[in-house]
Amino acid sequence: MNKFTEVFKNLVFLDTETTGLGPDDRLCQCAYIYQDKEYNELFKPPLEISIEAQSISHVTNRHVENMPAFDGSEMQKHLQEVLGNKQSIVVAHNAKFDVGMLKRDGVHVARSIDTKKVAQSLDSEGVIPRYNMQFLRYYLDLQVEGAQAHDALGDVLVLRALFERLYKKCLDKHETHEAALAWMEEVSNQPNFIHTFTFGKYKGQKTAEVAKTDKGYLQWLQGQKEQQVATGEIDEDDDWIFTLNRLLT
Repeated sequence: MNKFTEVFKNLVFLDTETTGLGPDDRLCQCAYIYQDKEYNELFKPPLEISIEAQSISHVTNRHVENMPAFDGSEMQKHLQEVLGNKQSIVVAHNAKFDVGMLKRDGVHVARSIDTKKVAQSLDSEGVIPRYNMQFLRYYLDLQVEGAQAHDALGDVLVLRALFERLYKKCLDKHETHEAALAWMEEVSNQPNFIHTFTFGKYKGQKTAEVAKTDKGYLQWLQGQKEQQVATGEIDEDDDWIFTLNRLLT
């Protein structure tokens, strides 16, 4: 067992490709690295993969039509066994999505670290323009060989490299392995303040500056987000809800 595996022996670096992004969608590919071993499988989901999802992951309905279901698979059993250990922690980018997807397919995740939220929390001045994983891959100049974007295993390889970079920064601040992981797990379960707009007429501008010049726009956006909460599209601890509440109080 190499040094990396020994230090992170309880971490499961995981990514899923899915039929879509809705509340009823299911996984069609799952990949993870656990104790330095790679796992990667395609599965036939109980509903068709949307055209939008196919255009992103390049996993088509033809690719999975003869594949087994995830339910009852060896991968499902292995994940249930690994994650049944209270020391195990799933590491994912936008972990809430992957954790929810696993739950729909019978795998309960008790602990998780979200590298997106960790990256946001470490970037306290809001210097990084965006936090999606492939942007961070190149922004941070992560050297990852053979990692194809939007393929589950390719994304896991980038995820592990990103985690290692973030972990080193956390270790500088928190000194011990246990304290660094504990902080990462804590911030992964909290909303983050959004420093910069990535959409709309103020794209690229700081949210705090917009609050000074166009509070009405933020109030309108807050109304939109509250409507999304009411319809169940987003949760009350959504980053935008947290940010707008702070800016408008």
